[in-house]
Amino acid sequence: MIEGLVAFSVRYRWIVIALMAFITVASLGVAAHLFRINTDVERLIDPKEPWRQDEINFEKAFPQRGNTIVAVINGETPEETEEAAANLAKALTAHKNLIETVYRPDGGPFFDRNGLLLMPQAQLDKTLEELTQQQGLLGPLAADPSLRGVMRVLSLGARGVKSGDAKLEDLDKPMGQIDATLQKVLAGKPARMSWQELLANGQSSVTDKMKFVIIQPVLDFNALEPGYQATKLIRNVAHDLKIDAEHGLRMRLTGTVAVADEEFATLSEDAALNNSIIVGAIVLFLWLALRSGKLVGAVLITTFAGLIVTAALGLIMVKELNPISVAFAALFVGLGIDFGIQFSVRYRADRYEQPTLQSAIRAAARGVGWSLTLAAVSLVAGFFAFLPTAFRGVSELGLIAGVGMVVAYLFSLTLLPALIAVFEPKGEKEAVQTAWLVGVDPWIIRKRKPILIAVGVVTLAGAPLLWHLPFDSNPMHLRSAKTESIATYLDLIKNPETSPNLIDVLAPNVDAVPALSKTLAALPVTSSVNSIDTFVPRDQDKKLAAIADTAQLLDPVLNPGRKPPPPTDAENVKALKDAAAALNGVAGDGKEAAGAQNAKQLAGTLDKLAGGPVQMREAASVALTKDLVPLLQRLRDLLHPEKITLDNLPPQLKADWVAADGRARIEVHPKGDSNDDEVLRTFSDEVLKVAPHATGAPVATTRSTYTILGAFVQAAITAFVLIFVILSVALRKPWDVAMTLGPLVIATLWTLMALRLIDMPLNFANIIALPLMLAVGVAFHIYYVIAWRAGVTDMLASSLTRAIFFSALTTGSAFGSLVLSSHPGTASMGKLLALSLFFTLIAAFFVVPATLGEPPAQADDDRPEGEKAAAAALRKSTTPSDPVPAK
Repeated sequence: MIEGLVAFSVRYRWIVIALMAFITVASLGVAAHLFRINTDVERLIDPKEPWRQDEINFEKAFPQRGNTIVAVINGETPEETEEAAANLAKALTAHKNLIETVYRPDGGPFFDRNGLLLMPQAQLDKTLEELTQQQGLLGPLAADPSLRGVMRVLSLGARGVKSGDAKLEDLDKPMGQIDATLQKVLAGKPARMSWQELLANGQSSVTDKMKFVIIQPVLDFNALEPGYQATKLIRNVAHDLKIDAEHGLRMRLTGTVAVADEEFATLSEDAALNNSIIVGAIVLFLWLALRSGKLVGAVLITTFAGLIVTAALGLIMVKELNPISVAFAALFVGLGIDFGIQFSVRYRADRYEQPTLQSAIRAAARGVGWSLTLAAVSLVAGFFAFLPTAFRGVSELGLIAGVGMVVAYLFSLTLLPALIAVFEPKGEKEAVQTAWLVGVDPWIIRKRKPILIAVGVVTLAGAPLLWHLPFDSNPMHLRSAKTESIATYLDLIKNPETSPNLIDVLAPNVDAVPALSKTLAALPVTSSVNSIDTFVPRDQDKKLAAIADTAQLLDPVLNPGRKPPPPTDAENVKALKDAAAALNGVAGDGKEAAGAQNAKQLAGTLDKLAGGPVQMREAASVALTKDLVPLLQRLRDLLHPEKITLDNLPPQLKADWVAADGRARIEVHPKGDSNDDEVLRTFSDEVLKVAPHATGAPVATTRSTYTILGAFVQAAITAFVLIFVILSVALRKPWDVAMTLGPLVIATLWTLMALRLIDMPLNFANIIALPLMLAVGVAFHIYYVIAWRAGVTDMLASSLTRAIFFSALTTGSAFGSLVLSSHPGTASMGKLLALSLFFTLIAAFFVVPATLGEPPAQADDDRPEGEKAAAAALRKSTTPSDPVPAK
């Protein structure tokens, strides 16, 4: 049948080529139209998994929390940072065509008025006490919030030191902060003094200078980067608002949309250069194997035509690729070229012996048709073993690659023979063999026992390495830390206050929140818990009373009845000189009293400013007072909050914590390093004991590990069983089946041992290499076993080994395209595939021949008809007078 198909393709070569060309061109159009990559790692898992159902349920309850871009803004002062975040949020709301919603989770009018009320009681009491103690500072500033007023405050402070009512060290921080600001002004640099930090005695949390704007963009799913236009808009708006390093600000974008878009960019980064290098390497190895430009061209055309058809069929079947299934291209090229090389090298060997090109092609079909068929069926079984698993990403790769093997097999027996017939490569002048391995087969037979003992010793000695193989279950580690979105994520997880590695728990209603929150907060793995109660405090009456008492004291201070007119430049100069003189008066020689040196230094700065141009003093006035007036107004607002209820919460804030159906979200933060897999695993397990349907990154990371490892165990067992059954039916001798699969198992074990030795963990991406190489290795071993059963003696010196060796090199080159990827997950997959390929070849070249021993003296007739034909062709091609069969 195989020989008949090949003969038909040769006889009607032009019809076959025209038909294949039409199919390829049509497939190219389909693939170009349907091409899309979805980089959402959550999609890689079957949505029917229970923990994925919990995720989907949560996403339906809080849809606004999905598909977001998070703008992270850092500034030199809290005021600058808050202003930049507020301006960005306000500006983006005007672009309804690209932005659906904009949300400030940590700022806005609600927080400006109710910030004190939202504090824990202990923190509130401390803050109110500090504000009361600062009446002497706040009063003069509220009465005259200008450069003149600031200088008068300094003068009053110096007088207090001189009279003994204050200590000079009490002025140390204010003097240092004012001096640092004015030094920047004198140097012509942008400067703004933070009164918020001054009032907080220089103490601030990381979130004071880091603000967030959460943006839900309009996504274009027809584009390769759905959020590209929205991201571009955000960056342009930020540029227009001068949110950049030149103005002391920094904006970074992260979030699910930014991560997905940048991941696609990473996947395609340097793709043209890398693919050019890989194609060049493949062409070189093909040339070394085939020694004919026409044969190389025929194999390449066949392979890439099959790749295009496979891509189209794959996109039709799965609708979109994912970061794992995109590897089908490298797998197809590597394995598809293997079929082409096996057929073409066999053709070369037969062309040396056959009188005509057509007879050589038919002889090649007889010689390798059966082994190609058995290899293709085994490969399809190996790939299809992934289909029933819950790891959807690999399941789709298995589907595409399995269909691809069918395409590669059919094209190798139709299009390739037709192209060879049309191209008419020159005949062979000498037998095709692997000359550099002449004599190795007899040596292996002689040393068979020591070789097998060595294999056993190495395998047993390395067995302890297989215990507790490291598995990196964090999907973020599969992404490039060079991208802004991932670099920002890695920066955020360093601090518990900003880490996105949190768990969301759904309470049935708002009334159930307090009890559940208390239970979650009591867990030893929990650092903090947030909920709707964080924004609607249950003990407001006590807090409101304390704030009202403080307001009675500070209202007259913050609201002076009469204010002087804005100062003239002459008044500013006088105020600067008076302050300098007062500071010099209390500083003495600047050596003894604490703070004296700062007083002396600030006095000198003030004298310079007083003697400088008017523009310098105007700049100093802006630097010192730009954030003073807003701060005073915010203090007035903070001292007059209103009782917060669910009804008067801002709609966006309420929607972020209470779903439309009344369920309430509780946010649980972990203790420890939230980038540590063990920390996340323990955190997830403990929270799930309290709330079995909890969701979030730690839960997904932990549960996906179990899902994926289970999927691969299932796939590996399924693939092994399917291939075992196929080989048992095809080879009909249990020992021969064992000799085919045994060395393959050893190669897999060696690969895993090598992983431990080079400290390379398994992960979601590279673990796919193990079952794949089981299928790939079977092909190589099948070729040898069938040749051995046919009575071929010097297998390593034959054309068969030449085909396998160069096929492995081209397959390795295809995998090399994965290794060179800028995407860490794809690169790790390529590395493990290459490592697996290396040990598969070692097993094929040395373990298989040693295991098989000498070929049977008499061919066994209890074999399939296809193998009998192949065996006859193999024996016919062996020239008894030659020490090496002319392969």
